[in-house]
Amino acid sequence: MQSSIQRVSPLRQRMLEDMRMRQLAPKTQSAYIRAVGKLAKFIGRSPETASAEDLRRFQLHLVDEGTSPITLNATIVGLNFFFEVTLGRPDAMAKMQSVRVPHKLPVVLSKEEVARLLGAVGHIKHQTALSLAYATGLRVGEVVALKVGDIDSQRMTLRVEQGKGRKDRYAMLSPVLLERLRVWWRVARAQGKMLDGGWLFPGLNPIEALSTRQLNRAIHDAAELAKIDKRVSMHTLRHSFATHLLEQKVDIRVIQVLLGHKRLDTTAQYVQVATDILREVMSPLESLQAKARQTPQPA
Repeated sequence: MQSSIQRVSPLRQRMLEDMRMRQLAPKTQSAYIRAVGKLAKFIGRSPETASAEDLRRFQLHLVDEGTSPITLNATIVGLNFFFEVTLGRPDAMAKMQSVRVPHKLPVVLSKEEVARLLGAVGHIKHQTALSLAYATGLRVGEVVALKVGDIDSQRMTLRVEQGKGRKDRYAMLSPVLLERLRVWWRVARAQGKMLDGGWLFPGLNPIEALSTRQLNRAIHDAAELAKIDKRVSMHTLRHSFATHLLEQKVDIRVIQVLLGHKRLDTTAQYVQVATDILREVMSPLESLQAKARQTPQPA
C-alpha cells in the first residue's frame, strides 16, 4: 500500500486533491486523469509542459484516430480542469475546441418487444431488475444502487438516492412492479442472497451490489433470444418508458420529473419517436383533400 502511494507524482496528487476538493464523482475523476494520461503519452513528456500548439496537435491526433465526438469533448473537459484548476494555465487550452455531437434519435422498443424481451430473461433477479428499469425509467446505475429500504409500498414510490447530478428523487412504483419485487424478495431471502437493509439486487457476494456490466450483458442476451433486431441496451428501456408514457398522454412535465431531467427540451426528444402521437396528427395534405371534396364542383 505504501509503495503504491509513493508512485503517485506530486502533479497527479495535486490534481487528485483539486478534484476531491470539488467533490467530483469517482467516474469523473477517473475520466479526467485518463485524459491527462493520453496527453502525456502523446507529447512524450510531463503534461504540465504542454503548449497551446501541443494541445492543438493532440486534438488533431484524436480526430485522425477516429475518436468519437462524445469522447473527444470529454477529453477536452478533463484537460480544461487540469490546465485551468491544477496548473492555473487556462490560456493553454486556447486552440482546443469542443465539437458538435450529431443528434441521433433514441432506440425505442414497442410494448410487444418489451414483453418479448422480459420474457426471454432466464434469471429472476435480472428479469426483475429489467422490469424495474422499464417500469420506472431509472438509469442502470440507479437500478443497481437501490436498497430494500428504498421501496415505499405505502406511498407506492421508489426513493432514488443521489442519482445523476447527485440529486435525490422519487420514482413511480406500480402495483405490478411491486408484486414482482415481492416475489424476487421472497426468492432471494429463501436463498440467503438478500441481507436486511441490503441491496435490492445484490451481486454474487450479497455485500456488493449487482454490477451494471452484468445487467447490460443480461439485456443483450435477452434481446438476442427474443430476436429483437435493434441495438438494445439498458438505456433503451428508459427511452421506451418515456415514449410509452408520452403515447399514453401523460404530461411531458411529469415525464421530465420521473426521468430526473433538468431541462424540458431533453425530455421533448421523445415526441419525435412517439409514433402513436405522430399518427394522430393530420397532414396538411389530408386537409386539402378534405376541403377539395367539400368544394362544390361547377355544373
